[in-house]
Amino acid sequence: MKFPSRPILCVITDDGLPPLDIAEKALAGGATMIQLRNKNASGRDLCRWSEAILPLTRQHNALFIINDRLDIALAVGADGVHLGQDDIPAPEARKLLGPDKIIGVSTGTAEEALQAEREGADYVGFGHIFPTGSKDKPLPPVGTQALQITSSLLSIPLIAIGGIQLENARNVISNGASGIAVISAISRAANPRLAAEAILKEMREGMQS
Repeated sequence: MKFPSRPILCVITDDGLPPLDIAEKALAGGATMIQLRNKNASGRDLCRWSEAILPLTRQHNALFIINDRLDIALAVGADGVHLGQDDIPAPEARKLLGPDKIIGVSTGTAEEALQAEREGADYVGFGHIFPTGSKDKPLPPVGTQALQITSSLLSIPLIAIGGIQLENARNVISNGASGIAVISAISRAANPRLAAEAILKEMREGMQS
């Protein structure tokens, strides 16, 4: 499965809002990856949402990734899965997914990112870059210096996450990220489609910096 060209805009669904609505508006605004994430949803709901979102991503030539749930990704034919540090290891996931699906791994240090690459990840999520209210975080933000260093060490895409908004998206890309992952910056915007368009514009300008 081919990755979208840089910059990659990954929109993660918001637990408090309808996933299909978020995906539809984000894709209309140019999002290149949708990640379905809901820690509390049933497998039945995840399948139902996935079966609705997947055709939309196909229409927009975007990727559809499932957070954590390898079984759901396999069941619905998603493009891949995103794994946390406590989830099934990437090599074991690869055995089940096969060579053509995408595996992403959440990382918070250069060491974790390099380990994920060695274990066959296709991309890493790296962060949190800035303070964020989307998730409880026991550790402080890693900042853009760690982002710059880590991205320079990797040969796979690094997607930055954590506290990224319109105002800092350009800075994140100019510091080496291949893309960004956002939740509230788009899902909680007054107009999610326009928010996605504006963030993509900033990201593209960051590539020129």
